[in-house]
Amino acid sequence: MAGTRGLARILGGMLAFYVALAATAGPARALEATELAVKAAFLFKFGFFVEWPTAAFASGDSPINLCIVGDDPFGSVLDEAIKGRKIGDRTIALRRMSSISRDSGCHIVYFAGADGARIPELAALKGSDVLTVTDVRADGGEVGIINFVLKDNHVRFDIDEAAAVSGGLVISSQLLRVALDVTPRP
Repeated sequence: MAGTRGLARILGGMLAFYVALAATAGPARALEATELAVKAAFLFKFGFFVEWPTAAFASGDSPINLCIVGDDPFGSVLDEAIKGRKIGDRTIALRRMSSISRDSGCHIVYFAGADGARIPELAALKGSDVLTVTDVRADGGEVGIINFVLKDNHVRFDIDEAAAVSGGLVISSQLLRVALDVTPRP
């Protein structure tokens, strides 16, 4: 339970920081800026709570490649969130890509929005050792292993643990406990 409280405290602190940062913009813009800042922080923090198979990395000092596919909604916010940070002993390499395939070398992939054109790329990553993150709205569209949702004006997320396990990923019970909804492993 202490781990869950620690994670909640970290995420709450990040949210407070980004809310204060966004307060300098207009109300609508501040809400959008805050949402993007929280998602950027989550993308980075998810890496602390996922174990990849050893074969996912070329070597012991290979970076964790965080890839944004399609239009990048974050601008410099994500760059600032990961600047100088590491996940364990691994540096984080941010890559912006127009498209992706299984052999792109990404460990965390974020697909922005509910772009139906991305569904084949997302489907091609199913069963791989790539943590896919989406923010598809509640329209029943194709989603990643982690899918951002807005609930009561807060950024939350659902986790498909079964999809993670099929790719050899292990998601920490701490992260599973703070998810809004979890599709359990078989």
